[in-house]
Amino acid sequence: MFLRIISYTTQRAIWSWEGFSHVLSTERSIYQWVFANAVSTIAAFSLPLSVAERSLIIMGGIMILAMECMNTAIERVVDDISEDKRDRAKQAKDTASAAVAILAIAVGLAWIVIIFGILK
Repeated sequence: MFLRIISYTTQRAIWSWEGFSHVLSTERSIYQWVFANAVSTIAAFSLPLSVAERSLIIMGGIMILAMECMNTAIERVVDDISEDKRDRAKQAKDTASAAVAILAIAVGLAWIVIIFGILK
């Protein structure tokens, strides 16, 4: 039983990595987010932030990467159904893209609030 759990957990990790590798190899925008996360994380550790502030910034960046993976998944499913131009297909893709943008705005606003707190 224990070995079955370990095996299944290992498989899940492999499948997750395959999914992220797919996003890395097919979506150029993921590199912008990886770069932004690297800069953001370096800044978070360079500035006099609390553990909570630092955690919020790092978690937000990782959530953007996760949301970009979801956006890619939605695009793949929509394209798999049909490559024809359809209003609802466009809406699904645009809405998924908007989710990434909204999360990025939220993280940006968190940075602004934190920076204003430091400058106070």
